Amino acid sequence: MRRREAIEKELEETRTRLGLYLNQEENLLSKRGVQSYSIGTRNIQRYNLDLKAIQEMIAKLHQRVTELEAELTGGSSRRAVGVVPRDW
Repeated sequence: MRRREAIEKELEETRTRLGLYLNQEENLLSKRGVQSYSIGTRNIQRYNLDLKAIQEMIAKLHQRVTELEAELTGGSSRRAVGVVPRDW
């Protein structure tokens, strides 16, 4: 079992990373993270980072924060289910 200090440190780091990813998502959605190019009469805009990848990482970080908070309180966020096959 890990020490409480190690769990708290990892939880704080995960929350910090989550905050950074949420800020980056906000920047992308508010068009501050968009690059615009124009050649002649043609224009193109693209995101600096992949929005889908950022949103997937946000979901993973939310899940990790939940797991760490449960571990910190002594519980478990994961539930194991056993299946016993029977031959009737």
